[in-house]
Amino acid sequence: MKPSVYLETTIPSYLTARPSRDLVVAANQSLTREWWNDRRHKFDLFISQLVLDESAGGDAGAAKKRLKLLVGYQQLDITEPCMRLGRAILSGAKMPATAATDALHVAIAAVHQMTYLLTWNCAHIANASMRTGIESVCEAAGFRPPVICTPLELMEA
Repeated sequence: MKPSVYLETTIPSYLTARPSRDLVVAANQSLTREWWNDRRHKFDLFISQLVLDESAGGDAGAAKKRLKLLVGYQQLDITEPCMRLGRAILSGAKMPATAATDALHVAIAAVHQMTYLLTWNCAHIANASMRTGIESVCEAAGFRPPVICTPLELMEA
């Protein structure tokens, strides 16, 4: 069985966006495409309705590209345990209220026992200063937290 990866919304966003003028973002977009083309087949990929809802927002043309990319991937249910854990992560990991959907992404991945949560959201998810709190809340609730990482960190997997 392959390791499981929950794709947070930044992944399809980086895959389908025009190259950024910001050098760091452009490099991350390139790394994401490289991971997608060369490494994704080594994992079972999952999304949720939250990813689809977020991907559908913004520019209609860009949204269409993101949603097309996500067709066919297994969708994880957003259950009551996901909602409870998301609220616990938001408060316990001291995330700002505006990061409620970010906490829910982590909760969905934890409740559904994903091996990895792949993201470029380094403000609230792939953030070393928040990781300990996120992991502690998940474990206290009886869930093994996913390994939160960027595509760069899964390049050699």
